[in-house]
Amino acid sequence: MKIIIAPDSFKDSLSAEGVAQAIAEGLAQVWPDAHVIQCPMADGGEGTVDAVLAACNGELRRQTVCGPLGGAVEARWGWLADSHTALIEMAEASGLQLVPPGQRDACSSTTFGTGELIRAALDAGAERIILAIGGSATNDGGAGAMQALGVQLFDAADQALSPGGLALARLAQVSLDNLDPRLAQVRFEIAADVNNPLCGPHGASAIFGPQKGADPEQVQQLDAALGHFADHCAKVLPKDVRDEPGSGAAGGLGFAAKAFLGAQFRAGVDVVAELVGLDAAVRGADLVITGEGRFDAQTLRGKTPFGVARIARQHDVPVIVIAGTLGDGYEQMYAHGVAAAFALPSGPMSLEQACNEAPRLLRERAADIARVWRVARRSQ
Repeated sequence: MKIIIAPDSFKDSLSAEGVAQAIAEGLAQVWPDAHVIQCPMADGGEGTVDAVLAACNGELRRQTVCGPLGGAVEARWGWLADSHTALIEMAEASGLQLVPPGQRDACSSTTFGTGELIRAALDAGAERIILAIGGSATNDGGAGAMQALGVQLFDAADQALSPGGLALARLAQVSLDNLDPRLAQVRFEIAADVNNPLCGPHGASAIFGPQKGADPEQVQQLDAALGHFADHCAKVLPKDVRDEPGSGAAGGLGFAAKAFLGAQFRAGVDVVAELVGLDAAVRGADLVITGEGRFDAQTLRGKTPFGVARIARQHDVPVIVIAGTLGDGYEQMYAHGVAAAFALPSGPMSLEQACNEAPRLLRERAADIARVWRVARRSQ
C-alpha cells in the first residue's frame, strides 16, 4: 500500500509539514506497514518556502529588509544550493500579516523589502528565482521592489517618488540606468494562484485593495495610479503586460516582475509540485491525501488540492481531501479528480478550538479514512 500525503498548510494552525505528519500518524494506526510518502505542498502563498525546503532539504536564510510600512522586518527566504535556486515569499517582506488590521494602508505600503530579498538572492549567486507572491499588503504595482533593484522613478520636479501606489499618480519619468545588470542573467518565475490583470474592475486595486485598507475612493485613485505607472513603463520597456493574467497579483507585483524581470507566470501549486517531485511520487500510488484550511469552490482557482488532484488524475490515483471546513461549492471538485472530502471537526466547535486541536483531529480523520478504505478493499 503506497500512500502520498500532499496537503497545504492550515492557516493559523499548522504548517503543511505539520499537517502531513499528523495525517501520517493517523494512517499508521490502521496501516502500520504502509509505504507513506509525505510531500508538503503550497500554492504560492504563505508556507511555500517551508513546504519546498521540507521536501528538498534546502537552506533557510534570513534578511533584515524594509517592511510594507517602512519599518525593518526580518524576512526568511529559501536557498537550494544544488540548482542555485532562490525561493522568495513576498509576504515575508511585504505581507498583510506584518500589518495590524487598523494600520493597513494600500496607498502607501511598499514592496521595497521584496526587492531587497531579490537582491540578497543575487548576492548569493542565484540563477533561478521563484517569487511566491500571495498574501501581499501592498498595491504599488511592484514599484518599490523595482526601486530596490535600481529602477528610478521621478516626479515632474525630478524628485524620487515616495513609497506606495498612490504616489505613482505623480510619476513623470522611469529610468533603467541603474537597474542591477545581474537580473538579466537570472530566470524568474512567479508562483501564484491569482490571474487578475493590473487595472480595471477585475484589477489589483478593485479586487484586493479593500482588504488592504483602501476605501472606495482610494480604490479608484489607486487603479488610476497603476494605469499611469503602466503607461510610463510602456515607454521604456519592450512590452506592455498590464492586461496579461497575473499582472494584478500581489497588488501589481506580478506586473513589475513580468515587465522588468521577464518573469514567467505559473500556477504556484505547479511550481511547488515540480520542486518536491510530486508527479514521480504519485506514480504507482494507491491513494493520495491532500487538504487545506477551507475547501470550497475557490479551490478550483488553482489552490493546492486542485493541483494535486490534477496530477493524481493523470496517473489514475484516487484523491481524498481533509479540510478544516467544507465551504460552498466544494462538490465541484468531484469532477476534477477528488473522490471524497471530509471536514476536520468531529462536532460543533469554535474556530479557535479547531485550530488548537488540529493535530488530533487530523490523526482521527486520517485513521477513519484508512478504516473505510480497508473495508472497501476487502469488499473488492
